[in-house]
Amino acid sequence: MIPISLSWSSGAVLMLCWSSFWPQVRSALSPENEVPLRPTTWLPEGKITQLRLPKGRIVRLYFTLKTKTSGMSVTVSPCNLPIEWSLAARTLKDKPFKSLQWITKKSTPEVWWRGPGTEEKIHRFSGNSVNTFTGPSDPHSSIFILRLRSKQHTSKATVYLHDGAGPSGAFPLLPNDTHVHTLGVGMTSVSLNWSPSPSLNSQKAYEYCVLVNSKINYPSVCAAQESVRRKLEDIQNRNEKKRRMTPWPILKEWWWEQWESYPDPRNTDEFEDMQCVCKGAENVCTVSELLPDTQYYFDVFVMDKLNKTSVAYTGASARTHEEARPDVTTLREGELRWVNFPDRSFNSEQFFSFCPRGWQQSGLLTLQSCGRDETVMVTVSSKGQVLETQKVGRNLVQIWLQGSPSYLIHLEREGTPTQNSPVALPAGLTASVKMQTSSAYHKRGVPSLPSTLQIKSFNKLRTCNSVTIAWMGTEERSLYCVYRRRLDSKEAESGKALALNAPCLGPESRSDTERVLCKYFQELNPRRAVTTAVVSGLEPEMAYVFDVYLMRRWGIPIKYTSKMVKTRRDC
Repeated sequence: MIPISLSWSSGAVLMLCWSSFWPQVRSALSPENEVPLRPTTWLPEGKITQLRLPKGRIVRLYFTLKTKTSGMSVTVSPCNLPIEWSLAARTLKDKPFKSLQWITKKSTPEVWWRGPGTEEKIHRFSGNSVNTFTGPSDPHSSIFILRLRSKQHTSKATVYLHDGAGPSGAFPLLPNDTHVHTLGVGMTSVSLNWSPSPSLNSQKAYEYCVLVNSKINYPSVCAAQESVRRKLEDIQNRNEKKRRMTPWPILKEWWWEQWESYPDPRNTDEFEDMQCVCKGAENVCTVSELLPDTQYYFDVFVMDKLNKTSVAYTGASARTHEEARPDVTTLREGELRWVNFPDRSFNSEQFFSFCPRGWQQSGLLTLQSCGRDETVMVTVSSKGQVLETQKVGRNLVQIWLQGSPSYLIHLEREGTPTQNSPVALPAGLTASVKMQTSSAYHKRGVPSLPSTLQIKSFNKLRTCNSVTIAWMGTEERSLYCVYRRRLDSKEAESGKALALNAPCLGPESRSDTERVLCKYFQELNPRRAVTTAVVSGLEPEMAYVFDVYLMRRWGIPIKYTSKMVKTRRDC
């Protein structure tokens, strides 16, 4: 027990002796050995300070004011994310001990933390916009504490301290009306205007910059810069080819007008891929080369080229007008349509849509030109993909439709037609193209056509009151109708009657009195698919024009070439 008591007594004596000499020993310590409990960062006056705000961590800045200072202002500019910041003033009850005056300025806040005092919150803000606190100087405050924190992600911000009354002059000024207004919206352009900034009346170099994108309005140039940087990183991560951002399009979203570079005050390399073009002092701007029917967001920044600072107006948004869509006519099942281009302008066009019936989704589109000098192109597409393009002429065009629930048919006239191009119809109308669409049930392809559309007459079988004609058929069972028309002497001599018969004119243009007969015919061997008809009841020594029409279940009727035959005078 004796060694323990002696040990305790000796330790107590040493502690008492050490405590009696503590002030002398403390005063003998060098400032280099002082370790502050809190990291101390001083906020300089009149200088833009760049800060990195780690997620969830509070960043503290300290500053003091001169004794004769009448006022102060603190401006905090978040970059791309909302932040929280507050300003507090700490006042000591008593001055620090004289024995602690050796502490360096870097450790001064540490001295004040040890002393008794009070702390008063004088300002608090949360958001992603630029915010400035302006107030009078407090002569009783010993030190000011600025606390900043980013809750969502690691972010950046700039802080500026102005020691004195009145505006600092480091940032451009905004007018009372800070909104960007849209004057007009078009299909590929938007006109904007905004109230002039009071800063442009001074001698400093201020300019307006306009930014448009299809995502959001940006509260600052830094936020727009960070957005571009993230996109470039995404492109690099996907191993895509890196490309320099151009005035339009920049990643298909950015547009600037008459650019000049505005480097970042802290790191100029970050601004190399984002070129800023500004408009000078004009507060009216027309943004062009936009996409139709697209939502855009417009931001205007006032740039201070001397201090490398900027402020943002309250952005605007607008949606460009959609393109003028042509009228699309819906075609009914089996409908026969005469298509005419009424105007004489170059490259006239018309649009039609067709939806085949049945689960097979198959159909047949047939077209034939009625004009003599016109060139008409037909383009069939589905879901934005072109399926087939053909030139429509005097010969029948058949396009097989299969595999899609709807089709878009585009007819376009090329060149300038002559005045006599359209063919006169019985109803007094004119047409350039004859067209029909039909749903082809249980068919697997385009119907077969005759090997030739010529009509042959037999001289030996020709009599005073009858004529025998023949034509080629197909292997499919079809209906053939024969029509006749008597010619007068002038028509027979000039031959104009044959020229007037356009190939697109079908049985609907003929009178029922002209129809002679209709018959079904089918021959599986195409070489032997020949059928004949004897037309009787004719007058002697008269000229007749005979027409044969192939009447099909799908598609428009096919007209054979007209044949003129004259009956015998003597029998």
